[in-house]
Amino acid sequence: MDIYVYGVTFIAIAAALFVVLKNYLSIKVKKNHTAKEEDEMLHLSQTIQKGAKVFMKTEYQTIIPVVVLIGLGFSLFIEASSGLTYILGACMSSAVVFIGMYGATYANYRVARRAFKSKSVGRTVWTALKGGSISGLSVQAFGMLGLTLIYVLQYVIFKNYTVGHGLIANLTCDANIMRCTTYSLGCSTVAMFNRVAGGNFTKSADISSDILNKLRHDLPEDDPRIPNVLADFIGDNVNDIAGNCSDLLESFVATLVASQLIANIVYKQNGVEYQAIYEMTCLFPIVVATIGLIGCTAGIVVAMMRKWSMGENPAGELNKVTYISASITIIGSLIASYFMFGNVALYPDFKAGWISPWIAALLGIISGVAVGKITEIYTSTDYHFVQDLAKVSPEGAAFLVTLGDALGFRSCLPPGIVIATSIVLSYISCGLYGIAIAALGMLSFVGATVSIDAFGPISDNAGGIAEGCHLGEEFRAITDKLDATGNTTAAIGKGFAIGSAAYATVSLIFAYVGNFTKGEIVLNMANPFAIAGGLVGAVLVAYFMALLTQNTIDAAVHMADAGDKQFTENPGILDGTVKPDYDSIIKMATKLALKKMLVPSILAIVIPVPCLLLGYEFVGGMLVGSTLVAIPMAIFMGNSGGAFDNAKKYVEEGLLEGYSKGSDAHKTTVIGDTVGDTRKDVVGVALDIFIKMMSTVANTLAPVFSSVHLF
Repeated sequence: MDIYVYGVTFIAIAAALFVVLKNYLSIKVKKNHTAKEEDEMLHLSQTIQKGAKVFMKTEYQTIIPVVVLIGLGFSLFIEASSGLTYILGACMSSAVVFIGMYGATYANYRVARRAFKSKSVGRTVWTALKGGSISGLSVQAFGMLGLTLIYVLQYVIFKNYTVGHGLIANLTCDANIMRCTTYSLGCSTVAMFNRVAGGNFTKSADISSDILNKLRHDLPEDDPRIPNVLADFIGDNVNDIAGNCSDLLESFVATLVASQLIANIVYKQNGVEYQAIYEMTCLFPIVVATIGLIGCTAGIVVAMMRKWSMGENPAGELNKVTYISASITIIGSLIASYFMFGNVALYPDFKAGWISPWIAALLGIISGVAVGKITEIYTSTDYHFVQDLAKVSPEGAAFLVTLGDALGFRSCLPPGIVIATSIVLSYISCGLYGIAIAALGMLSFVGATVSIDAFGPISDNAGGIAEGCHLGEEFRAITDKLDATGNTTAAIGKGFAIGSAAYATVSLIFAYVGNFTKGEIVLNMANPFAIAGGLVGAVLVAYFMALLTQNTIDAAVHMADAGDKQFTENPGILDGTVKPDYDSIIKMATKLALKKMLVPSILAIVIPVPCLLLGYEFVGGMLVGSTLVAIPMAIFMGNSGGAFDNAKKYVEEGLLEGYSKGSDAHKTTVIGDTVGDTRKDVVGVALDIFIKMMSTVANTLAPVFSSVHLF
């Protein structure tokens, strides 16, 4: 077993060091080559970098005290070392946030410069993917690194000694499980803060900017005369890059931890004869994730070698990264399954013998690719759904929004069936453990997923820099093509996160119930407490969605009015003779985002605590109810928002006959995009974190409340 632990740890450390070095070299090279004609682009890029740094620094002045306080509580009252593992999770999540953000803010300029110098779509796509790969590989490398360090602590230093208690409280718990769940919760906490604050910042800036330039003043998109534009550029980095990195790292870690919890409950508690399979079931997810990391690296390298062919079909070339990564992961995990389970006494749930875990992983991989393709069909301009949405835009905003809602709800069915089918089949092949492994399969090549996802905001910012520096339509056409492709890849990334959240949450719910039941893991949903809990969970999701939406729109209104006030007080701004006051808008966006992030961010942590006093069935029902509502709503939010965004792009690219930028149809699609912005980049992306956080908190606190309840 030690050879697996040391081998995986070595690869995780090597990958993390590689990402850090790659990011450093990217920044270093950037500073060393600037031509005279690129001074304006570089200056704008550096302003974006500065603003992003200021936002992150201010945000972490709130995050750090919260993380330290919660970590201290875990060590004092739950398990002595769990506070450190909670902080470790927060540190790993924060590491990918800063690495991804720094890499992207430098890549923005690189992509704009590449479009300007080469006039080649293929080479510009290559540059954007190269910048995105820093974010992608860091997510998988650092997520694994933290968990493997915990493994070394458990199996090498503590020799798998599991009895633990707090420094003050003497409540006995399984220390190994507590370290894993608190590590995951640390990642979730930072992800929630970054998603809520970053989403509010970027979408309030984006919406207010669109209102000012497209609806109130008929100015071009990303026109530098709009003071809110720069805040929008910064928001792309602090949410779509930094927030997304912490989001998908949290999803990745949650799936790994869910497999640990299931292995502990199903195998460890069934006697010493299953000790060998227990150890292998704990290590198999880490091994598969390591193979996935290798596959992601290979897929990205192969794609970047084909930079000239990317101009013909950027989306198709980017999809090849996913297919290559998935193929390597499938083959490698099959080999790992044979060597790890071929010579151990198997549990009866392994219906197909040693190959059972691989079948579950394969189902997850297939469903992940399928969900991605379904998302592409509903959100890409290449398919009729978005085209039909654009075609109805001349009829007005009411028709557009209503049809977009129908598209979003319709898009819930196919991925829902795919996920449900995969859950059932993975359970049949490998029991409850199979569900967790299916979740891992979907995210085993998360490095490729995030790399492709980061491609979108990098291209969007590059297009903004090109527009802001007046490089001309020729260069903006290149970045617009990349941006449209990026909208679809971002929607696919959200589909991956939502799908994996469904798997992981189901596994976490089973693990939670297993803490309270002996023998077969069953939650009686006919129990009144379970039904009441399900209702509470469902309405909590609705309240969470309303809270995020209202916070974002309130901030957007304030920022739009502040931007208009500058035009009134300084008419020279619209004439181009006076520069707008960007700093005041950026400070306003930061202040509003941070002011409104605390309540939604801690809601998922706080809610399960008092509910646990009502009994495990109430909390179990709450977790089930919130999951059943959150998953389809997250799909709806992501796909309808992505479709609205690309319907706007469809009109802007002149693909809707008789209509172009500035037309009434275009203004209608801008309204649709404004509606969709909050959906896809604030609400939808936070829902999957919300349900996983509640499930993780419930599992973490289950040992404390297992003997304490009111009913």
